[in-house]
Amino acid sequence: MRIPPALDPVAGSSPLPVGQRPRWAAGSSSAQRVQRYSGFRPEVQGLRAIAVLLVVVYHVFMGRVSGGVDVFLLISAFFMTLSFVRRIEGGRPLGLGRYWLHTFKRLLPLATVIILFTLALIWLVFPRTDVAEFRSQGVASILYLENWALAANEVNYYAADHSTASPFQHFWSLSVQGQVFLVWPLIFALAWFVKRRTGRNSIPVLAVCFGLVFAASLAFSVVTTATRQGFAYFDTRARLWEFALGSLIALAIPYLHPGRVLRVVLGWLGFVSMVLVGILVDVQGAFPGWIALWPLLSAAAIIVAGQTGSPIGFDRFLSWGPIVRLGDAAYALYLVHWPLLISYLVLRERPEAGPRSGVALVVLSVVLALLLTRWIETPLKRWAWPEARKWRMGLVIVVCMGLVVATAGAWSAVERHRTQQLTWNAAENNPGAVSLLPGFQFAGDPEAATLPLPEDLSRSAAELGGACPEDIELPEQFRQFCHETRAAESPTETVLVTGNSHTQHWLPAITALAEANNWRVVNYIQPGCYYTVAGEQPPFETCDRWFEGTQPMVDAVHPGLMFVQGTFTNVDGEFWKAGLETRVRDLVSQGIDVVGIRDVPRFSQSPSECAVENGEDAPQCVGTHPMLGTEDPQQTLADVLPGFSAVDMTDVICPREQCHPVIGNVYVYLDDDHITGMYSATTAPIFAERTAEAMSADGGAGLDAPR
Repeated sequence: MRIPPALDPVAGSSPLPVGQRPRWAAGSSSAQRVQRYSGFRPEVQGLRAIAVLLVVVYHVFMGRVSGGVDVFLLISAFFMTLSFVRRIEGGRPLGLGRYWLHTFKRLLPLATVIILFTLALIWLVFPRTDVAEFRSQGVASILYLENWALAANEVNYYAADHSTASPFQHFWSLSVQGQVFLVWPLIFALAWFVKRRTGRNSIPVLAVCFGLVFAASLAFSVVTTATRQGFAYFDTRARLWEFALGSLIALAIPYLHPGRVLRVVLGWLGFVSMVLVGILVDVQGAFPGWIALWPLLSAAAIIVAGQTGSPIGFDRFLSWGPIVRLGDAAYALYLVHWPLLISYLVLRERPEAGPRSGVALVVLSVVLALLLTRWIETPLKRWAWPEARKWRMGLVIVVCMGLVVATAGAWSAVERHRTQQLTWNAAENNPGAVSLLPGFQFAGDPEAATLPLPEDLSRSAAELGGACPEDIELPEQFRQFCHETRAAESPTETVLVTGNSHTQHWLPAITALAEANNWRVVNYIQPGCYYTVAGEQPPFETCDRWFEGTQPMVDAVHPGLMFVQGTFTNVDGEFWKAGLETRVRDLVSQGIDVVGIRDVPRFSQSPSECAVENGEDAPQCVGTHPMLGTEDPQQTLADVLPGFSAVDMTDVICPREQCHPVIGNVYVYLDDDHITGMYSATTAPIFAERTAEAMSADGGAGLDAPR
């Protein structure tokens, strides 16, 4: 890309006099080689256009990814490396502070415009159940953290199951890129330091550094893609090798001199191969493991081919004026096409765009990208005022980030205020499970809103509580799983709640019971893991570590009573894990009373989201499940094992074997398999009564019920 000297992202202050170079940079043939290759490369700019068109076309027409984004990452590292090597070998200061400020000052304004535009679309057309999650992703996008937000959502078992993709999902690659823009210059600084101290060529130093990053990151990527692909896809660590490959190509290319015929062949082969990868490979399901080498090596072949000078060379097409101009607008096109596509699909309630609408979306995206580039991106790039002082560039960055954070924060504050006003009268207007009690008569406002509000559903999970208290002597590696749900100065009992998120969603009911009986409640919970035996744990390192700490947690707390998940469900039925009986018998042998809570029915989609979209009385939102009407599987063990009690709340979740999305003006489910914290709290009197009955039948002491 042509970079005017005034806007050189690595331009430093206090340049040396013209013609003068430091002693340690004198006579650098590497500088001359890099200088000859650097500058504006129309065929590489055209490659940007091809890559972004592949991304857009595959997204719109095929509903999948193409590998074009990976090419973007490679190209960004390629240009960055050439620029820094030119400065290192030329004996010029790196000016890292100016580089970082200039880079984000250049990238953020257009990103801010698109994020604010997308937030407006979310407010206008998106389901209310998605608003809170997507609004937070807008903030994550402007802070270059969207990839981690999406990665966390892949493994967060309390995350709402959205039927549409996030309109900010494409910001994951820009977030990874921004993080690399912060880290990569530190590697160049190391090479600059070595060059200055020893006078040695920086290229071998950089080659070793990037080679190590390439090997380590690729190995990490292959392993994590095989075990946790959903997380690895967005993991920066699993993507660093793609940038490292771009840097290695930049280091090598000044020394490569293939013949014209070979370069013509490389250019065309690279293009055909790059187009085919999205057709032949499930990129979304296979990347970013070793298979990502396919599009990256294809792009590398095109870059190495360079300008062939042949009338049949592919570079002739890449250097064509309209393609180069589209390459100039590649950033804007990438930014704008995705929120347009997702918003259209939401409006039309369609899973994918048809041929005519797809063409219209592509054309509209290209036109908007060209306009945004001409009237916003280019003028701001050429804006001289910020470039004159570092603080001015910093001010631009702060303003851009502040606009998004303030907009999202103000929106969120308004909604929180509205929710607080509604919850003041929730006891009368939103009785929830209390409405199932005999003789109940509704005395609230018949027009009161159903709670949690749809926009709050995705974050309506039961809260874990505060951090692990200091008096619990638990090894440090396990303390992240430990929380204090309810403190008590002189508790009559210490209660431990352990298991996964299906135990967590009963914490509000357990807390109400604890308040009535002056219990202290602590929990040891990790979503997605099982409080059974080691052999039944999912294949995640987090589950292995959490499970290893379950017995140390029991030893540290010395609970008199424990609540655990008693059964396990999926959409097809309910089952009992043999390992749970092993754990329960061991706990009882230690003198600990154990209460097993029967699992809740699971569904293929969220009943609450269905009700928001179709109405609370829509028949298609009333679910059934094979476990309904059947005996609690854990009761068999409770009948023969003193110290173990079974609590079944199924009929409170699905009364009369019908799982309605709303009971007592409260949404029951927050997603497809977790109940909302609010509904859990309303079950407190029923939960306390059944816990007391179960423990009394087992010979336990009576319990006081919540008032």
